[in-house]
Amino acid sequence: MFDLDFSKIALVSAVALVVIGPEKLPGVARTLGTMLGKAKRYVSDVKAEVNRTMELDELKKMKETMESAARDVEQSVHTASADFEKDWAETTAGLSSDPYVPLAPPPPSYENPGKKWRLKRGSTPHWYKARQGVRTKAQSGAARVARFRPVKRSDHV
Repeated sequence: MFDLDFSKIALVSAVALVVIGPEKLPGVARTLGTMLGKAKRYVSDVKAEVNRTMELDELKKMKETMESAARDVEQSVHTASADFEKDWAETTAGLSSDPYVPLAPPPPSYENPGKKWRLKRGSTPHWYKARQGVRTKAQSGAARVARFRPVKRSDHV
């Protein structure tokens, strides 16, 4: 920006000290710093906006080229399909007009499987459950504790 070396900065600060005075110099320096910061932020915002505008223009150009390429491909596909249909019509002109329909078996009809979900399919014998220790009836916690409570012996008579 400016070519400032140490001697020029010292000269400017000495003149500012004489003109402004030592009591107002910190406030003026603070104000000057805030204004310089605002100017830098403004310049960076302008640069960012210019960059965004340039990128947007580049994206618009890219979009236009892609759209034109897509239109060209679409036209070539349409012309190719039209040529194919024309050739197909010429080729099949002498054949019979009845189209070949292969006989397919009818789709299977739905049949209810007849499951009775309330009925149990298999059953385990009670003697097997008793031997394996499978619980067949629900039992409360208190009943279970009472069932396995050790027996009191009456040794003192």
